[in-house]
Amino acid sequence: MQSTLPASWYREPGFYQLERRAIFSKSWILVSHSHQFDEVGKYARYEIAGYPFFIIKDRTGNINAFLNVCRHRAVPIVHKDEGKASVLSCKYHGTGPHAILDHGDLADGDQAGPTAWMETWPKLLDLTNLGFIFINLDAAKEPTLSWEEQFGGVDKQPRLDNYDLSDYEYDHTWSMEGKFNWKTLIENYNECYHCPTAHPGLAPFFRNNKKMVYGCQKDWIEHRGAKGEERGSSVCPTYMFPNASVTLTPVFFYMMSIVPTSATTSLMRYEAYRSKSATPEQVKEKIDFFAQVEAEDKWLSNGSQANFNSDTYTTGPFHPEVEEAVTYVTQLVKKLLHGHVDEEKKRGQEWWPARRAPVQNSSEEDEAFCRGVCGNSVLSENRALEGLSW
Repeated sequence: MQSTLPASWYREPGFYQLERRAIFSKSWILVSHSHQFDEVGKYARYEIAGYPFFIIKDRTGNINAFLNVCRHRAVPIVHKDEGKASVLSCKYHGTGPHAILDHGDLADGDQAGPTAWMETWPKLLDLTNLGFIFINLDAAKEPTLSWEEQFGGVDKQPRLDNYDLSDYEYDHTWSMEGKFNWKTLIENYNECYHCPTAHPGLAPFFRNNKKMVYGCQKDWIEHRGAKGEERGSSVCPTYMFPNASVTLTPVFFYMMSIVPTSATTSLMRYEAYRSKSATPEQVKEKIDFFAQVEAEDKWLSNGSQANFNSDTYTTGPFHPEVEEAVTYVTQLVKKLLHGHVDEEKKRGQEWWPARRAPVQNSSEEDEAFCRGVCGNSVLSENRALEGLSW
């Protein structure tokens, strides 16, 4: 019988830093939908595992992603969760790709010109016909992982033919703070063994011990419903590794992101999109129902995490018949973490794929000096990764 990941994987700060390097620095991550950016200048601000960025629609109608970091002095470019801007510029010195600089002395000697202070660092993909937006924070010219490698086929599921996404529009975003590691709720999401017990509103749909069916492919999981029934036209959930899901219904669809904020805390973030043909009452009823389910899952995850933190629990068994999707997720996590550590051993130091190269004339000697003084401080201060001192 397979067992869960160890509790230490859900609480150790050093292990969380490894996840930031191995998973969130180089994976394609689902973050939004193009309906949110229906006008030129519309933007939304995000942060995932400590990496800040924003998405905006430009004058040509393209949707772009920027790190929310000015390359001059690292000040954020946008300061609100969402809004509309006609000009993007840093509020510190006025620098930016669309700013008109009247203090030319700053640009003197800068061969790249004033626009070098900010650039579209993350790679962004807008899914053909569906409009779901993924970003990749990898600083490499070509991401370490390709989108096709992770999600090829996710936008071609036959059950998606039941939905015309052009009939939906952005409604609102809401969030809840959770006292749990991001994996705690992701594992909760990928099994409904708990649904009859923990979700009174869902219990009527799980009579007679119905077994849920999952389609595990690449880095995504199709939640198909109970064996022997077709529910694609009424509800259509899909999990997308590492931390997101989309649930489509005829009345609205919502995107869930479990955003890591520390080793033991997360932000549960939701974007809701309503059907243009649905009444406000229908939309509110559906959103309230799903929000209640999410609140119940938050309560469960908070409870599990509290005992992970207590060091009284180590591992538990997976149910061999109804938790195959959770097992699949844990294997994805382990594969990326072990692969990244192997690469770090070859390099002889930590590898941060999202870290940008220093600007011209910056001293690598200064960076090396800091590394020599600090060593791998995260690894040495937290004993989660003993034996990985370079």
